[in-house]
Amino acid sequence: MRKNQNFAVQPTLTAPATYAGEASADFIAAALLSAKTLDGGNVEIHPNVKYKSVIQKLDVSSLISDASCDFTANASASIAEVVLEPKELQVNLELCKSQFLNSWEALSLGYSAFDEIPRNFTDYLISYVGGKVAEATETAIWSGAPSNGSFQGFEGRITDASGSADSPSFAQSGSVDYPNTAVTKDNVIEILTATVDAIPSTVYGKEDLVIYVGTKVLKAWQSSQSGVTTIGSFNNQLNVGEKPLNFQGIEIVHAPGMSPDVIIAAQKSNLHFGTGLLSDYNEVRVLDMADLDGSQNVRMIMRFTSGVQYGLGSEIVWYTV
Repeated sequence: MRKNQNFAVQPTLTAPATYAGEASADFIAAALLSAKTLDGGNVEIHPNVKYKSVIQKLDVSSLISDASCDFTANASASIAEVVLEPKELQVNLELCKSQFLNSWEALSLGYSAFDEIPRNFTDYLISYVGGKVAEATETAIWSGAPSNGSFQGFEGRITDASGSADSPSFAQSGSVDYPNTAVTKDNVIEILTATVDAIPSTVYGKEDLVIYVGTKVLKAWQSSQSGVTTIGSFNNQLNVGEKPLNFQGIEIVHAPGMSPDVIIAAQKSNLHFGTGLLSDYNEVRVLDMADLDGSQNVRMIMRFTSGVQYGLGSEIVWYTV
């Protein structure tokens, strides 16, 4: 899977310009995979999901028994199955070329009354909109709601699962009972401790186990490790750069799309993102409408799919106020 984030090299577009199917895949991939969570490989990414993808997780118990001459089935296997269904999304943007007549782009439009959108602006537009799509995707992955222009993120899915047979654990129910309160530099270590204490023994120690935090919690963590006299601070160094992003040996992952006071501990392989970004029906189009309806408008169209799902909720620990 190609993860192209570099918007510096853009195609030369003429009006009307259309990039559809495979030709658009790089643009869509750049827009979606520039989201920090995806760019860092911090969740499992499933490309080419046209409609739905079934995610299965196998759990085998009583695997080993005393030896005997006969075959005696003693192991039991259970399969957890969830469905990942990306949502179809789109960008429909319209600009009027007259908006650029009095700007620094005026000469690029030419002197004719029949203006054409500047090629360098077309390139910039694709870059800019791609960045905005990445930003919105990052937010939706974690705190998104099933509303117009977004999809339900991990936070909402975990909350909706509470009370079910496969409901996730809560940091507050760990061996350290910490009340639901906003995260600050003064309590972040205690809250992280409660979160780690609630991690199931079957998950603790796994190579891909991480603690996901949003920007607010990350700031609190950095501040807590920068105190001159704070017990437990990192070498008591107030002004010496970023402090290590790990807690008790577990990596801390910055997920900018998370809500301010949410902490999630989970295996990367238990959190899934699906998209059809490499499928042949994706498209990016920049259309000069002058030749179509005589207007001064330029339209940009993008279509893509995105969605998230988790595997085993019982192996996810989360803290929220």
